[in-house]
Amino acid sequence: MSDKAHGHSRIRQTRADNLFDAVNVSIMFVLLVIMVYPLIYVVSCSFSDPLLVVQSKIALFPKQVTLQAYERVFRNELIVSGYRNTILYTLLGTLTNVLLTTITAYPLSRKDFGAKKPLTVLFAFTMLFSGGMVPTFLTVKQLGLLDNIWALILPGAINVWNLFIMKNYFQTSIPGELYEAAMIDGADNFYMLRAVVLPLCAPIMAVMVLYYGVSHWNAYFNALLYIRDRFRYPLQLVMRSFFSAQDYAEQGGAGDDGAVQALLVAETMKYALIVVASAPVLCLYPLLQRYFVKGVMLGAIKG
Repeated sequence: MSDKAHGHSRIRQTRADNLFDAVNVSIMFVLLVIMVYPLIYVVSCSFSDPLLVVQSKIALFPKQVTLQAYERVFRNELIVSGYRNTILYTLLGTLTNVLLTTITAYPLSRKDFGAKKPLTVLFAFTMLFSGGMVPTFLTVKQLGLLDNIWALILPGAINVWNLFIMKNYFQTSIPGELYEAAMIDGADNFYMLRAVVLPLCAPIMAVMVLYYGVSHWNAYFNALLYIRDRFRYPLQLVMRSFFSAQDYAEQGGAGDDGAVQALLVAETMKYALIVVASAPVLCLYPLLQRYFVKGVMLGAIKG
């Protein structure tokens, strides 16, 4: 092929690449707008005058900026207690989940563990079949855990998918020679887990903390089943109750005057509440995004 033909081929390839890049950038920009606009709209409504929000006069940026919604949110005792409860449930639940997942994944990752295969099959079975909501509720009730923080933690103490991710990481990332060297030095399994395995497992530990933490932060269904005291509600359940009350007001359940007043007060509060509830995750996710990506890749490792 002549040099001229090679030149035309390079030009055609370059144009194709440019076209491909332009299409990709255009699609990504459209998706960015689709995803970012709702966030901007919610934030704008939370800072805008309630009457303008009710009249749907907020398009993108806030109008007649006011902090009234946030003041009302942080003066609401139920919302403040829900925020405090969610932080407590997330911290304690994540600590429990990571601890139990680690001490379960470690023996399942060892080739010399005799019950490895039957226990792995048993754990995998629970991913497909479970006791169901009613038997689980009756079990929690018989254990005396209703209206107790542990009712939100113990039923889901180990996520089997996360367990297999951690097991696969132990199997593929920690050389067997390290175990052999530790055993020659007289180390038992607890010492090997503490001194050999965990120092090499910072990435997978970060992944587990993020997975479990986000799950606890967004959880509300178990609290809906097991918690009766409103001041023990997590924030997500408080938000559900708040929005249900607003729907009742919108349908005229509070009377004409009461409904109008409730709408004006609650319309911007719901946006402010969404911002307050989402802010911690939105702030942390960009900093820790690489761990989420790494967690997806770890889950794809054969083990």
